[in-house]
Amino acid sequence: MHPDPLAARPLQVVTLQNEHFTLETVPELGASVLNLRSASGRAILRSVVLSGVKTSSQCASFTLLPYSNRIRDARFSFEGREVLLRPSSGSTSVQHGDVRNRPWQVQHASATHLICDFDSRAFADLNWPWAFTARVEYHLSGPHFDTSVTLTNADTSLMPAGMGLHPYFARWDGDTDPTLSFQAGGVYLTDASSIPSAGAGPIPPELDFSRPRAVGAQALDQVYASWDGVARLSWGQERALTITADSVYSHLVLFTAPDGSLAVEPVTHATDAFNLAARGIHGSDMRVLEPGQSVSGAVRFTLEGAWAK
Repeated sequence: MHPDPLAARPLQVVTLQNEHFTLETVPELGASVLNLRSASGRAILRSVVLSGVKTSSQCASFTLLPYSNRIRDARFSFEGREVLLRPSSGSTSVQHGDVRNRPWQVQHASATHLICDFDSRAFADLNWPWAFTARVEYHLSGPHFDTSVTLTNADTSLMPAGMGLHPYFARWDGDTDPTLSFQAGGVYLTDASSIPSAGAGPIPPELDFSRPRAVGAQALDQVYASWDGVARLSWGQERALTITADSVYSHLVLFTAPDGSLAVEPVTHATDAFNLAARGIHGSDMRVLEPGQSVSGAVRFTLEGAWAK
């Protein structure tokens, strides 16, 4: 386990702001989003108090690199090599990559634009056998909040790769639970560890959000395949938020968090994609980067309606 990033120094918050948003970020903790609010102070992502934050999992959103979600039993085969990782605490698997609790370096900061970089070679204990670099950019432009992520293979051999974002959206407005809608081509049915054992299949009615409907009390931890890159949360006639992602984000994860928030996560591959690919299961969208090659993509949150109230 890598050292507690808070043991050496307190977290510093970098704030971006325009006429629609206030964005608080913590570069020293994975360049994670601490809070995202409308200009009126209404929470867009779940509200977080800095003094209670010990890991990125307690933030409003964090970045998943160099892979997203879980890898079964913290191991997989790649190019004839057995890759063994350190399991996450309390689990036999490993999840969410290994950048979200580590410090990133601020390269640029202005009122509406932040760029942070990460180099795995700065960390001797990184839980990944390939060297890589990464960049995350946050940009506010009118009613749009853009997050761009770039992952680059800095090693001398082929590297399996993936990435994603893990935002937790605030749900309830009084008694109103937002409706959710998106289009996808299939869903992975999972076992008790929330890991799929086969490729994506048809979407059953209880997991179908092709027409807007509220999540309600339904517990979700699902990954959808062939997502078209658009998802929408709507609070009746009052206001809405649209997520628009570049095509590299071919999968979408839904997770109902214990605190009542809803994670709607654009990701580039299926959960446990590396093991699915090793078994010859198509469609998991594991990427393989040549030395020096990058994968990148942007996700946009757009506000519509009465967020100023």
